[in-house]
Amino acid sequence: MASIKDVARLAGVSTSTVSRVLGQPDAVREELRLRVQEAIAELGYRPNLAARRLRQQRASVIGLIVADIRNPFFTDISRAVEDMAYEHGLRVILCNSDEDPAKEQAYLDLMSDEQASGVILAPTADYVRRAAKAGPGATGLPLVLVDRSPDMAHSDCVLLDNADAAHRLTRHLTSQGWRDIVLLAGAHSSTGRSRRAGYEAAMQASGLTPRVLALPPTIAAGQAATQGLLAEPLRPQAVLATNGLLLLGAQHALHAAGLRSPQDVALAGFDNNDWTALQHPGVTVIAQPTYDIGRSACELLLQRMREPGRGVRRIVLQGELLVRGSTEGPAPAR
Repeated sequence: MASIKDVARLAGVSTSTVSRVLGQPDAVREELRLRVQEAIAELGYRPNLAARRLRQQRASVIGLIVADIRNPFFTDISRAVEDMAYEHGLRVILCNSDEDPAKEQAYLDLMSDEQASGVILAPTADYVRRAAKAGPGATGLPLVLVDRSPDMAHSDCVLLDNADAAHRLTRHLTSQGWRDIVLLAGAHSSTGRSRRAGYEAAMQASGLTPRVLALPPTIAAGQAATQGLLAEPLRPQAVLATNGLLLLGAQHALHAAGLRSPQDVALAGFDNNDWTALQHPGVTVIAQPTYDIGRSACELLLQRMREPGRGVRRIVLQGELLVRGSTEGPAPAR
């Protein structure tokens, strides 16, 4: 890895000049600034922000990279991580990957540049695929994965038993007499794929034909997909969503069409967000132990920071099926 001395040598300047280009570029003559910047680009130099932080006697930090902080699932996890980090004298740098592998890598690079004490990551599908083949990306930092992980994890991870939760939720629907059940599945994560597998297994065990719409995990996508289903000549009996944003989108579509659950279309999904219990009737959901997921991830990271050589740990938590009026049977005759 190139040092500031290497940059200075290649540019033919002093290390103090390189430091000024990095910190106060306007204070350096254009000719020198360009020479230094060209040397930095040629060598791939990254400034040691950690050393600067230590000189300024700042506290240690950990990184938390999630898919979308607007998703209440990640909001709750972030709160738990921040609470526990604060208890241990750590600060948290929070980043959103927006399910973009390039953005995810940029933030992992930032954590490396900052020499963060460790990283908690809700990985993109691209990261999970790469980790499954060759292990995790070379962050050089203690790492804990949350919500998503390759089957053979090379990093500590905290997960929900997603396939089991989706299987139980689907079996609940079929036990109430619902037969034509459409799944709105998040298309960009291993979590969505695991929940899809649980749904498909439960449908096939009941002699039913699965029907899956793979979607971006957003409210807008859930609403548009449900509107399309409601416009079909024979709308489905039930809609099941694999995350809270898709579920809320489906509810918006039903409300806009003047339809009710369960009389017109049964509705169920993941994430016990406030609105699911406040409306009438309430929506049947799998409640995820989000705060426990965040605290467990932070505990694993602290352990990894203390014992970098210990074996990999995989914590799998169970979701709770909360049955409410939106799925109450029996299903109407077709």
